Amino acid sequence: MRDIVEEAMRGDREAFGVLVNRTSDRLYAIATRILRDADLAEDALQGALITAWRQLPTLRDPDRFEAWVRRLLVHACYAEARRRRRWAANVRVLPVDGPEGPDDILSIDDRDALDRAFRRLSIEQRAVFVLHHHVGLALVEIAETLGIPAGTARSRLHYATRALRSAIEADAGAVVPEGRMA
Repeated sequence: MRDIVEEAMRGDREAFGVLVNRTSDRLYAIATRILRDADLAEDALQGALITAWRQLPTLRDPDRFEAWVRRLLVHACYAEARRRRRWAANVRVLPVDGPEGPDDILSIDDRDALDRAFRRLSIEQRAVFVLHHHVGLALVEIAETLGIPAGTARSRLHYATRALRSAIEADAGAVVPEGRMA
């Protein structure tokens, strides 16, 4: 991959296209998980790729291309989140027949509770959480990717995890017993 990165650094558009094809699915998944909105994730990815093309000649180590573009993506996600403070509702189409059994309902409820809890996190906490749990980066790599101290990355992950647990527990405790009005 180093050869392709070096060609792209010299202005080869086809080489950059190859890089985009190889990395864009992973980058889009990261952006979607951070922003919790497909349209915002597409905008962030596009912005990151444009920035990558423009700044590619300044990349110091071609072997670090993926880490570098991931950092650009996270910063593009931050910018998208600032631009759109209000989150759009995420509508899912469910089958007309309904779920096949109680396990499906439970998993949908769990997924919705997790999504609500995740939306309550700051964008910085989401980024660290996604990079750690989805991408599988170590905290030192996350700190390097985001340009923050390792202690800050550790702190954001800790508080994100704690906030998710609290929000999910609060959601679980907010269930109103049958027959009672809320």
